[in-house]
Amino acid sequence: MARHAQVFRSQRSARQRHGRAPVRSAVVLALIVLVVLAGWLHSSGRWPFEANAGPPPKLTALPPAQGKPLVAVGPGTALALLETLEVKGKASGSDYQRSAFGEAWEDADANGCDTRNDVLRRDLQDVRYAENAPCLVASGLLAEPYTGTTVEFRRGKDSSGAVQIDHVVALGNAWRTGAAALTAVQRQSLANDPLNLMAVDGPANEEKSDGDAATWLPPAKKIRCHYVARQISVKAAYRLWVAPAEKAAMVRVLGLCPQQESLPSGYLP
Repeated sequence: MARHAQVFRSQRSARQRHGRAPVRSAVVLALIVLVVLAGWLHSSGRWPFEANAGPPPKLTALPPAQGKPLVAVGPGTALALLETLEVKGKASGSDYQRSAFGEAWEDADANGCDTRNDVLRRDLQDVRYAENAPCLVASGLLAEPYTGTTVEFRRGKDSSGAVQIDHVVALGNAWRTGAAALTAVQRQSLANDPLNLMAVDGPANEEKSDGDAATWLPPAKKIRCHYVARQISVKAAYRLWVAPAEKAAMVRVLGLCPQQESLPSGYLP
């Protein structure tokens, strides 16, 4: 009986070894095919794959003026616009002060309402205004872009912070990538340009802080292409540069959406 059991086990082991052999052979063959294919793609210039960014957008320098960008960016992809930006390390931020960008939420476009309320009015739904104050947004609903949730805005000491206005290119980052060399008026324009401002979830904005694309991206992945395109467009409009890690992160994001368009300054018609 024991002899029969031993024979049975030996036969079963043989069958298992015989069954594994074709699987191993198939795996080895597949690996060889992949290596050969990768070598052919690389030698023929077809790999690594690079998205076609298209021609660079037209860039037009503008005369200095309050409420105007330095450069008008023509139509084109964000990837192509990114290639027009200078790439170098960040400058020191030890001398950065928020006041270098002017008083917060001025009426930069001279429409009679401060910038914060302009952005709230633009980005919120079901907007209601404070009594006898046509510019002052009292409440509304935000289809929040960074988290993909809906956030209620209600003006008040303990409730206004639920919705904050984010500088898409954080002012601290802007200072370290060229804004320190701008004039006070140009920095004021940058800080209040609607292109660089979005109403967002307060905690998400605080988590971002002064981060760039290399250190922080919105949790909601569907907004990332637009978000990065917006950052690139702001940097182009105000002649800011990108750090190497920042550019690499932007390229990775836009690799999934190579035809994402750049955006013009919010000051331009």
